[in-house]
Amino acid sequence: MDVSALSSGKTPTPWLMRWQGLCRSDAAVLQRLEWLAGAVLILLLAGLPLLSRTGLALLVAASGLLWLLWSLLTPPEQIKPISGWLLLFLAIAVLATGCSPVPMAAAKGLIKLLSYLGVYALINKLLRCNSMWWDRLLTAVMSGGLLSSVLALRQLYASSEELARWADPNSISQGTIRIYGPLGNPNLLAGYLLPIIPLAALAIIRWRGIGSRFFALVTLLLSGAATVFTYSRGGWLGLMAGSAVLILLLLLRATRQWPPFWRRLLPIAILILGAALLAVAATKLEPIRTRVTSLLAGRGDSSNNFRINVWLSSLEMVQDRPWLGIGPGNNAFNRMYPLYQQPKFNALSAYSVPLEILVETGLAGLIASLGLLWSAIKAGLTGLRLDDAAAGAALASLAAIAALLGQGIADTIFFRPEVQLIGWFCLATLATLPPVSREAA
Repeated sequence: MDVSALSSGKTPTPWLMRWQGLCRSDAAVLQRLEWLAGAVLILLLAGLPLLSRTGLALLVAASGLLWLLWSLLTPPEQIKPISGWLLLFLAIAVLATGCSPVPMAAAKGLIKLLSYLGVYALINKLLRCNSMWWDRLLTAVMSGGLLSSVLALRQLYASSEELARWADPNSISQGTIRIYGPLGNPNLLAGYLLPIIPLAALAIIRWRGIGSRFFALVTLLLSGAATVFTYSRGGWLGLMAGSAVLILLLLLRATRQWPPFWRRLLPIAILILGAALLAVAATKLEPIRTRVTSLLAGRGDSSNNFRINVWLSSLEMVQDRPWLGIGPGNNAFNRMYPLYQQPKFNALSAYSVPLEILVETGLAGLIASLGLLWSAIKAGLTGLRLDDAAAGAALASLAAIAALLGQGIADTIFFRPEVQLIGWFCLATLATLPPVSREAA
């Protein structure tokens, strides 16, 4: 315990962060670091759908090294709850790696997790240093989403043979043409675009210039259309979840001064109207009805049957190693899953984000993840009371996370870097929100 810090009334620096600020530097160097960090993150977020794996790895590594260098030159800051839960999850992942039956494979997953956390840490530090960077990073994210949507929607006019590899002949939705854009996978394209949609909707409200709003509007419309035409059932669930959360949060914020009765009635009325529109679409529009039918078909649909068999095998893995799992990363999963898989049902993941976390880091990792989610929700809901430009960013980031969770129920696309790094951007946004003033509260 730092007695001198306590006697002076200052909060003692956690021992974990005492290495920060060991070196001194002038303001000019720190400003150059800020701009260099911003440039690297813009390149990374804008290039997510187009960069090769090598290019992504180099930019992710550069982000981590920049954060390390910047932290050495600046004093430590307070650890917010979101970052605290992430540190706890990282500690559990380290333990899971050490106890893993395939430690070398798990170590690769741990290194990958550390590299992604380096991107989160750099975004966090950049936004704490200058909140103006949020709009620049958002522009980069939306630029990649707009380009991907245009390339994907062009495939609607491509030959059916080119897209036939994503038409499952054994599925109820046989013959459905699914677009995949530059990412090569309809589910991955949907997962990548899902968080961009609420962020683009917020940009229309947040930005003031006509050109900026037009850019955001085009991004919103094309990203939404591309997500629909992926015919990804998880993508559609995520789209509904993200849209519903964003609309409800914006309504609650806009009606803060309304009488309590009308303030409670309006969201309920909007939910009922939305459910009615979805019911009409699911019964009257043939493509949507086909996909909804396949979703409800249980084992009667080949895709559902495949996932159910993988889930059952993954649950056996959890039963054998319930506390710390098999270790983080897809390499560990690929080494262990063949010992549990049912014949002809090989898989690269558990096809469910909560189940994948259970398999990799056990109950301890799942509890830490739920704590992280709870902290993110609490931070996002402060946007209802903030009298600040950050309020909209908080609400849109929470809606983006809701969209990712909607798809993550029955898919693990989230663990791909194109999707996961946007999730870290949203979490860093929530972790850097200003405190709510007493007047606003």
